[in-house]
Amino acid sequence: MTSPETMAVNLDGHDDSAGPVRGTQSLLRIGMIWLAANLVVTTLLTGTLFTPAVSFGTASAMIVVGTLIGVLVLVLVGNMGTRTGLPTMALTRGSFGIRGSVLPAAANLIILMGWSWVQAMLAGVTVNYLVFEATGFSNPMLFSALCQAIVVVLAIFGHTGISRVEPWLALAILVVMGFVFAAAFGAFSPGEFASIPVDAELGGTPFITLDMVIATAISWTVLSADMNRHAKSSRAGIIGSGVGYTLSTSIAMFLGLVAFSTVLLRGHEATPFDPSVIVAEFGWPLGIAIFLSVMATNTMVVFGMVTSVVNAQSRWHLRFMPTAIVLGIISVVGSTFLGLLNQFTDFLFIISAFFVPVFAIMIADYYLLKRSGYSRQILHERPESRYWYRGGVNWIAVIVWVIGAALSYTLAYVLPSPIGANIPAFAISFVLYLGLMYGIGRGGALGLIDPRDKQPTGHLLDGADETAALRLEN
Repeated sequence: MTSPETMAVNLDGHDDSAGPVRGTQSLLRIGMIWLAANLVVTTLLTGTLFTPAVSFGTASAMIVVGTLIGVLVLVLVGNMGTRTGLPTMALTRGSFGIRGSVLPAAANLIILMGWSWVQAMLAGVTVNYLVFEATGFSNPMLFSALCQAIVVVLAIFGHTGISRVEPWLALAILVVMGFVFAAAFGAFSPGEFASIPVDAELGGTPFITLDMVIATAISWTVLSADMNRHAKSSRAGIIGSGVGYTLSTSIAMFLGLVAFSTVLLRGHEATPFDPSVIVAEFGWPLGIAIFLSVMATNTMVVFGMVTSVVNAQSRWHLRFMPTAIVLGIISVVGSTFLGLLNQFTDFLFIISAFFVPVFAIMIADYYLLKRSGYSRQILHERPESRYWYRGGVNWIAVIVWVIGAALSYTLAYVLPSPIGANIPAFAISFVLYLGLMYGIGRGGALGLIDPRDKQPTGHLLDGADETAALRLEN
């Protein structure tokens, strides 16, 4: 792919959209892409939020446990992309309906835009610190906007190049991370890190920490099928993304935890989720690594945001270039609202509240109700489609989504759950969707297709010949 016109394919194999594609990437390639994707400043700085709210040992354990729990959801949704060739938001048509999928797609746009802003702000703050140290000039809003403008240009014209060099950037970033680990543990022993006193006034608990780690995985799952549909097999996609994401998240979060704890042990002023704090401690190589990681990862986020909008509905016939320009302008303007960085924890919980029930519904629908297969009817807006439900919307999915999101919010903010919000919200959404679909949906009630109907299990491009039969059928 060398131009915006060839970056994506239409639902029926034409230009300017993001329909099914045939994956060709190996297990190693997928693993390297996922390894690179999450060696990013947002994941690193999430690790700065844990201590001293909880102990160093507790934070380390929750990083591992939360990552392993979250990656299960990520690989299951990613495998749907590998098996069908569709990106994540296009797959929501199977459970939410051809038109109902606009709802999670709209939420996804908001979330990706927020991620893009946060990453641009962090890059801008980092660049501003380096420039200020060298020249005395400071304007973080300006540098944030400039960083985001570079990202938008790369997303439009250089997405393919970034995807090719990103794994090599990851290796360079790993080298810098190794330097930080060596410096931190060279200055302080593991026992000294473990002895950092817990500040009870911060209100931290192991499950709050666990929820934040799980929420990070959920935030990446919105793009998991987009990335894994390029895997040449389910094995390559599942193992590659599972190992790559687990390693990158664990390393990046633990680095943030160690770097921030080092600042605390030195008795310096320590503000969590501020890149300049750890850059001041470990020097300009870390600052450059942060900048490069944001440029690479944020380019993929902006590109995914554009293709998600282009692909939301086939009847809109949106084109890549004008959509990218409009969203790009919005993203550049929004990147100057630096106050968002102070609400990053709330932002993570909002993501999980929105999308934990969505992914529970998607997994239940694809793997159990539709028996691991969607037909090519999912590509077209026709009332005869088995994905049309009632007026193009599966209202059961929408209702369960609202209930699950409300439950997640309640368990996080109103009546804090002793086991966190994400796990119970996922379980209840999963069971409730299955129960209602098997109950109300049985036999086509309320316009729903019988969930027992036999579904095809192959890649959607394998069923290209089905189009002619579908037209005859209609």
